[in-house]
Amino acid sequence: MGGRRHLEPVRDGPYNPDERSSTPAFGQRRASVRTLTVDELPTVFQPIVDLRNGHVFAHEALVRCTVDAFASPLGLFQQALFEGDCGRIGRLIRESAFARCPALPIFVNLHPQELTERWLVRPDDPICFHDHPVYLEVTESATLEYYDLCVSVLKEVCSRTGAFLVVDDLGAGYSNLTRVVDLEPKVVKLDRELVSGIDRAPRKRILVTYLLRMCEELGAKVVAEGIETIDELSCLRDLGIHFGQGYFLARPAYPAATVNWPFGKP
Repeated sequence: MGGRRHLEPVRDGPYNPDERSSTPAFGQRRASVRTLTVDELPTVFQPIVDLRNGHVFAHEALVRCTVDAFASPLGLFQQALFEGDCGRIGRLIRESAFARCPALPIFVNLHPQELTERWLVRPDDPICFHDHPVYLEVTESATLEYYDLCVSVLKEVCSRTGAFLVVDDLGAGYSNLTRVVDLEPKVVKLDRELVSGIDRAPRKRILVTYLLRMCEELGAKVVAEGIETIDELSCLRDLGIHFGQGYFLARPAYPAATVNWPFGKP
């Protein structure tokens, strides 16, 4: 993913919580992403769960580079940005993800810099050949900073391939809801700070309820990321949130992990 998702580690996004720094030791030559191959960019999958019944709605693909210098997706995309290679790296990650993905809808993250290159619009991109819905995920910050590109490139890709747009981290910082709305996302993911401790935070529940109603009126489904406790999960279900994702439900893994569903058999 794009924007803040690739610039700071988060536990349920395309980052490993145990990620290591990619900064080389003094006198050590920095590795280059230009030598990376698809086999060195395997992906794991985290379920996105229907909160009504515990069924898996989709999986999000998350890269886990096997090269030590880029074990952190943070370091991987920082170096790709430095070398001007974000488009190719994004394409390799999609090749890995679609080759391994389960027979379900899949969410794939886009770095905003990819929107300035032409990899995404190539007719042989893997997003064109998946037999299930494909969701292209960009952070809210990316949709604001790269708004014109999001409108032109992502809408072109979505209209040509049938993929859907996902806006991630809604509610982070200062939102420009008008621009988010104008992008007509199919799915909106709430910023994990809105989810954390929501069962103990009445003001968060009010804000999340407002965002949910707005998204529903605009035809978008809502995913709550970063669910880490049964109390958070129960609260989000009571509020009517459509989907959930987080360590309490299932950690990223390959093959995808079985969902922990505490409310009876899914």
